Amino acid sequence: MTQWDQILREEWYSQEEPDEIVVNFVAPLKKKSKRMRVLDLGCGAGRHQVYLTKQGFEAHGIDISQTGLQLTKERLKTQKLDGHLIRCDMKMLPYVDLCFDAVISLHTIYHQKLKGVQETVSEIKRVLRKKGNMLLNFLSKRTYSYGKGVEIEENTFVEQEGTEKGVIHHFTDKEELKHLFVGFKIDELKLVEREVGGKLRSRLILVAMI
Repeated sequence: MTQWDQILREEWYSQEEPDEIVVNFVAPLKKKSKRMRVLDLGCGAGRHQVYLTKQGFEAHGIDISQTGLQLTKERLKTQKLDGHLIRCDMKMLPYVDLCFDAVISLHTIYHQKLKGVQETVSEIKRVLRKKGNMLLNFLSKRTYSYGKGVEIEENTFVEQEGTEKGVIHHFTDKEELKHLFVGFKIDELKLVEREVGGKLRSRLILVAMI
């Protein structure tokens, strides 16, 4: 059992409505072809698996958490939808090269050290088809939780309390992301910030094409 098996049982981590940025990302993709094959890297409890499948995409999901995959299966079954789910590490995707038209990954890729992030980006690049699209988000170094917990390498901390106790968080900025995604055509790289309970939540949204 992983830490995420427990975390994904929490209500906030098992929301049902798709994130607005995913809805906006897939809207132009539908105009190209509804039968696009899309990978949700870190599908969690499955809200985007359900949404993508209902929109007509061939949606695939991977996650390290068996609990998350089970919740996703149940949600798909309830709505009589087919799913393609695999439990695996995001740094070692069990897919052949050039097999996806798009990859989305929210609140996932930054839960590892920088080397792990680099390896995951390489895997995304490997499985994306030419002119394939991707949507990712990252924790900004401006967010309120930067510097909290135990620092295990530069800009990378392990939470010491709360729901995500023991979980790795890597924080980044635009310059590092531009370096990480050399070879990709970056269509959008923006900072999205909001205050919640007096705390600044800051994330970087990356939309790119290979």
